[in-house]
Amino acid sequence: MAFSPLSRKDLGRYGEQRAEEHIAALGYKVVARNWRCRSGEIDLIAETEGQLVFIEVRTRRLTGRFGTAKESVDARKQLKVRQIAQMYLYAAKQSDRRARFDVITIELTPEGEFNRLEHLTGAF
Repeated sequence: MAFSPLSRKDLGRYGEQRAEEHIAALGYKVVARNWRCRSGEIDLIAETEGQLVFIEVRTRRLTGRFGTAKESVDARKQLKVRQIAQMYLYAAKQSDRRARFDVITIELTPEGEFNRLEHLTGAF
């Protein structure tokens, strides 16, 4: 099924929905979607096997113009996600919980067809 997003925001929502379906199929329990604080946002926060998982979702069309979805989660983005996760853990009074950081990339063809989903467990 083709997906023609009208905006970058629509593309992001589509990817987050696909990612959520993927982790639900793996048995993860979604704790929060698009959790925000003054520093930014975490796309998905889930729980599996007693561990919190902070998930960054990246969706890209395969046009080659802006690099791959995986490449977009650079050191700066990783640091930002870690900082926001710390704020979540503090706000949720769960600072003692085990946590990890996953990245889920969604790739679409230039025409907007779903091409591939990759789940990088413990990505950073």
